[in-house]
Amino acid sequence: MKWKGIIFDLDGVLCSTDQYHYMAWKRVADQLPVYFDEEINQRLRGVSRSESLEIILEKYTGTPLHTIEKQKILAEKNQIYRTALEQMNEQDLSAEVRDTILRLREKGYSLAVGSSSKNARFILGRLGLYVASAAHSGTETDMKAEKKTGLTNVFDAIIDGTQITHSKPHPEVFQKAAEKLGLKPEDCLVVEDAAAGVEAAHRAGMAAACVGQAGKDHLGDYNLENFKNILSVLNE
Repeated sequence: MKWKGIIFDLDGVLCSTDQYHYMAWKRVADQLPVYFDEEINQRLRGVSRSESLEIILEKYTGTPLHTIEKQKILAEKNQIYRTALEQMNEQDLSAEVRDTILRLREKGYSLAVGSSSKNARFILGRLGLYVASAAHSGTETDMKAEKKTGLTNVFDAIIDGTQITHSKPHPEVFQKAAEKLGLKPEDCLVVEDAAAGVEAAHRAGMAAACVGQAGKDHLGDYNLENFKNILSVLNE
């Protein structure tokens, strides 16, 4: 196999939480107040929460905000976002993503999630996805998730925003994912949907396959029309 491990970004790749991010940022922006729209929201893709706030504040003309005030805004945004995420469930994992991941597991690839989001594990839990190395709890909730998705314990590693110091485009998240998988960077393929993630993959010494707008813009080494095309790339 050309690659031994596949590292997935989360939001925009395995699922979409764009509408929840936009709603949460829009609410805090309106309270400041500062102008915020879909175009600005697109600039936030793949960057950390604190960096996102700085982008939003580029248009802010009010009283300068101190660090403590910014921290309060970030905490409020995350609370709004987390509350919205509770609406998610296994049905938010598309059949295409589910079936493709199952095929990758069957083919023997090591799978990881590499996300800058500090909410990554919470989102994966809502989708019915769990770290493969973790012991199956055997709870009724877990068994229901496994029955619906067939994917309980699918990932060998999850590296999220709680485990990294630097957000994308810094390569840390992918470097740690490869280390957790026990693989060299050149043995890993990253699946991304944002320019910051592609840069992070390249800086980590990994190839990047792009889906979504990043794929349409040909930002990756491989640009996919859909998620299942990952299988075609791996067969090349």
